[in-house]
Amino acid sequence: MAPFGKIYSYPENFRVWRAQVVAALNGLEISVPEDFKMGETNKSPEFLSKFPMGKVPALECADGFCLAEGAAICQYLASVGPKASQLLGADPKTQARISEWSFFAETELGSNLLPLAIMCVLKLEKFDEGRYDKCLGNVERACKRIETALAGGKKHLVGDELTLADIMVAGVLFLTFKFFIDAEMRKGLPNTVAWMQNLTETKEFKDAFGALEMCETRTRG
Repeated sequence: MAPFGKIYSYPENFRVWRAQVVAALNGLEISVPEDFKMGETNKSPEFLSKFPMGKVPALECADGFCLAEGAAICQYLASVGPKASQLLGADPKTQARISEWSFFAETELGSNLLPLAIMCVLKLEKFDEGRYDKCLGNVERACKRIETALAGGKKHLVGDELTLADIMVAGVLFLTFKFFIDAEMRKGLPNTVAWMQNLTETKEFKDAFGALEMCETRTRG
């Protein structure tokens, strides 16, 4: 397999893991340079000439094409391989539904996980109980939406096959399950738990993310 490209990022970035799942499903070889240093590499003139905002993850393809923003990277990797129609949908309505879930993953889940992680896991900001409760409430509300979508024994968020929708949403939930979706909350999410367990047992997902961990008690500041 010829190298398709490389993704620059700090370690343990779920946005990179999602891209690796998509790449593996499409048979694309993607590397993650180990010498990348956040705050140094991404501020260098060479890096900024390719990625002006200095953000990661950042994809540099073998043909010179460069792309930033995690969701855009996943979308692109899904579109350039043999499983493009499965991952992105074969008709406009299916494509739109998959995009809806991809945006949902970023706006409803990711935007609320980030402050929780910064306060409680990374300890980069002082703990704010009001903000914690608000973000956690938003996460629970989003999970109830997922739970409803998976009702009736559905195995996937859109259609009957794995799509980018599943990867984008599960990618955020992976860390959310580890730190914030505790045993009590999971009691109301049986469909979501079963879906996560099934999805994270696939080779592509496990190779990128590792084993699914579910906390008994949620992390606080």
